[in-house]
Amino acid sequence: MRHRIVVKVGSNVLTRPDGKLDVTRMSALVDQIAWLRQHDYEVILVSSGAMASGRGELKVDHSLDSVEQRQLFSAVGQVKLVGLYYDLFREFGIHVGQVLTMKENFEPGEQYRNQQACMTVMLENDVLPIVNENDTVSVTELMFTDNDELSGLIARMMNADTLVLLSNIDGIYTGHPDEPSSQLIRNVELGKDLSQYIQTEKSAFGRGGMHSKYTTASKISQDGIRVIIANGERDNILIDLVQHPQEIPHTEFMPKQL
Repeated sequence: MRHRIVVKVGSNVLTRPDGKLDVTRMSALVDQIAWLRQHDYEVILVSSGAMASGRGELKVDHSLDSVEQRQLFSAVGQVKLVGLYYDLFREFGIHVGQVLTMKENFEPGEQYRNQQACMTVMLENDVLPIVNENDTVSVTELMFTDNDELSGLIARMMNADTLVLLSNIDGIYTGHPDEPSSQLIRNVELGKDLSQYIQTEKSAFGRGGMHSKYTTASKISQDGIRVIIANGERDNILIDLVQHPQEIPHTEFMPKQL
């Protein structure tokens, strides 16, 4: 029986310090996902990076408000991002398909069932779904909180076994990660309240942060899905989490037994 895993890659993992797409990191993650598929894992990839990709592609000589920037850079960037994924996965003979979604698609009804059916037929035909929010039309109240929320909804919709949230730190700490006295919280029992430890700042290039990861992990673990928060900047993080998780720093939320 194949193990179904949703991997969410955040903007801070895929973005260089100058705000542009880190193609080297992207290539390394593709290598790892290809390894997972070779070892009987079904993978759904929820990927940020469209804005960064578009920002690196366009030079705009006039001011744009935040909505205009989001729409313009994501429209241009999404094409480039998926094109890069297409080329990288093709090296392994892996077919990819793009799924652009909106929050309303997760309301009960026909849109939900259509989206679920689309991704199911992709997996049944060995196509790797690459999911992102449709930023060109999702603005203000129509938006997901961030791709952490989106990845949780995808994991629930597709009955995933595991959700991996890749950030640029190892997980949830008892204090600020840079403080020597802070300790990584390795395991989180179901229903345990960690809010006192959660930093509220957003990530540098995305809308999320550790607060959104904690919120998503707490909710999704209640659905019987194991949730891991780990550092996507570590070499071979996905493979190491499968092969020898005890040796790799991360935070794991224990799933509810259904």
